[in-house]
Amino acid sequence: MKKALVICFLGLLMALPSYSQTQEQGDARVHAFGTYGLRWQEFGIGGGVEYFFLEHFALMPSFTYHFPNIGNRTNFSFDLRYYVSEGPSQLYFMAGYSQDWENTQPGDPGVRRTFNGANMGVGAYIAIVDWVGLSTEFKFQSQNRRELGFRVGLAFPL
Repeated sequence: MKKALVICFLGLLMALPSYSQTQEQGDARVHAFGTYGLRWQEFGIGGGVEYFFLEHFALMPSFTYHFPNIGNRTNFSFDLRYYVSEGPSQLYFMAGYSQDWENTQPGDPGVRRTFNGANMGVGAYIAIVDWVGLSTEFKFQSQNRRELGFRVGLAFPL
């Protein structure tokens, strides 16, 4: 029994390098990232889950909390990604929907404004080791702020 468990565990470890580099239906990655908006010069942190519903096609819902000078701002994005390359370095193009909630008053009280719109961009996933990769992305969001931003973070294959 112990021998069978050791063999299964070793087989799983040997399969991980190829698993982290594929984009097959049913694969998923958890993302944790930092973002910086080039126009408004705001930092943000966020996370999301990427799910490959077809080979080379993934859905990526994500949530970002931004740190403006005054007030607060959050963003929800739901993106469709198409991967054009495979292997340890994977390039993708993306398009999706974005929703911003913004309060321009100091603290929590104030008027909350909501903006929605489309976003598009290009990004890459670069495998570092079997269990983690580097995720980068340039994204343009079309809603009121018209922000071009850069995002960098880590992605963990599930």
